[in-house]
Amino acid sequence: MAVGRATVPAVDGRTGERPPVVRGRGTAPVHHGELLQGVFEGPGGVPVRALVTLPCPLFTTRAVFTPAPHGGGGGGGGGGGVTVRPAWRRKARRAAELALDGTGLGGRLEVMGDVPLGRGFGSSTSDVLAAVRAVGDALGAQPTAVEAARLAVRAETASDALMFEGTTVLFAQREGTVVEDFGRPLPPLRVLGFGTRPGGSGVDTLALPPPRYDRAERARFEELRALLREALRTGDAALLGAVATQSTLINQHRLPVPRLDALLGVARECGALGLQVAHSGDLAGLLLPPDTDTGPARAGLRRAGIGECWEFMVGG
Repeated sequence: MAVGRATVPAVDGRTGERPPVVRGRGTAPVHHGELLQGVFEGPGGVPVRALVTLPCPLFTTRAVFTPAPHGGGGGGGGGGGVTVRPAWRRKARRAAELALDGTGLGGRLEVMGDVPLGRGFGSSTSDVLAAVRAVGDALGAQPTAVEAARLAVRAETASDALMFEGTTVLFAQREGTVVEDFGRPLPPLRVLGFGTRPGGSGVDTLALPPPRYDRAERARFEELRALLREALRTGDAALLGAVATQSTLINQHRLPVPRLDALLGVARECGALGLQVAHSGDLAGLLLPPDTDTGPARAGLRRAGIGECWEFMVGG
């Protein structure tokens, strides 16, 4: 699949007809906020905003795409030849339209999942990626991760790096490009996640002004990038945790985490390797060694006023 275009099955030379296009299915994961986010040196030394996301296996978005001749989707709201259910998942619809560009096809898109919205799980990118994969499955032309990333940015302005599975990337979220592929997954970690704001209040990522960083902070981001590279090369989970904590502290000047000092205290008391946050959401997580008993950490979070927790494993 070329970027922004899908491939229509070839016409049968004997019958002069195109074989039927089958219903396609796609799934996409979510993430748990960021391990590192800031401004980094991109190609040619040009500064670029980029991030490293923390994968999360807790939720999955599923999409089903049923192709039809252009304009034949029918029902569910939408335009441009694709309809979507539920109708409010407009970014997913837009992604499907972009993936179908030039094919002469439209169709019906159904998006399902239980991803909490607005909290930093990357719900919109998960919708978009599942939609693009469903279209690719229907057409027999799955996009590469790079192609899916570019489609996602065109569909939603800023995207997360959910399509790059099995590796860790520094991803330019508004360009849809990889600034650096570290070439390795995360080392094994247990994550004790929680919400930092009462009621799980959401954050409209695109409504936030892009943060400004001074020269010292930009230099610090390059240092953290180098440390992250080393942590991944050596499998040093403690160094990775330190990078996440430092990124959290820099972010505190932009989107403050309530009771951050108390949360850092909990991290120290329970022997956490670090504290990571969603830089545009209310999620946070204590990064712990894989065999950690999370009981003491949960008790510490309760003392800090955090009641809702969840845990999962990443890396390895």
